[in-house]
Amino acid sequence: MSRSVVEVFADVVCPFTHVGLRRFVARRGEVGMTVPLLRVRAWPLELVNGKPFDPDTVAHHVRELRKQVAPDLFAHFTPDAVPTTSMPAFALVAAAYAVGDAQGEAVSLAVRSALFEDGHDIADPEVLADVAAAHGIDRVGTAAEQTVAADYDEGRRRDVQGSPEFFLDGRSYFCPGLRIDRSGDEMVIEPDVTRFDAFLLDCFAT
Repeated sequence: MSRSVVEVFADVVCPFTHVGLRRFVARRGEVGMTVPLLRVRAWPLELVNGKPFDPDTVAHHVRELRKQVAPDLFAHFTPDAVPTTSMPAFALVAAAYAVGDAQGEAVSLAVRSALFEDGHDIADPEVLADVAAAHGIDRVGTAAEQTVAADYDEGRRRDVQGSPEFFLDGRSYFCPGLRIDRSGDEMVIEPDVTRFDAFLLDCFAT
């Protein structure tokens, strides 16, 4: 039987995560599988870095990713939509995972699409209410907030390097689909096909 879940620690405002999750789900569909599902856990970079995301920095990474590896993504992204905090979106995702892994994965993808594809502020209660309603989530309470805090604590216990970091059978794969280097002030980003395929073979192994 195939593995049912792959864990990912990630921030909802990380454009590298948006690429990684979408590529994983696309490849899973290409090989005709519905599992493993992604259990995307909260890794709040605003806590890791001690400050909220800078919209200009996020926009810069989006431009780099679109130019170098993902011209099909970030269709209507705007830096004006970068939220001041990821916490409300994390809480909604946690509430969805409380229903089930399929619901959680769907909402994890949806909040990122709302930001990066539709250009919506995912700290806006109305935006999150629309995502929640579309996926049948009717309540986000304190239990979801506690789950976000527990995810962050667990990520620190596992020495998470950054966003996204995948975990499979106790092994860590940091941003496995991309090779990221620096050239002066610019990032050089390339698809890491060999490492990504090796990771997927492990994920889809029966």
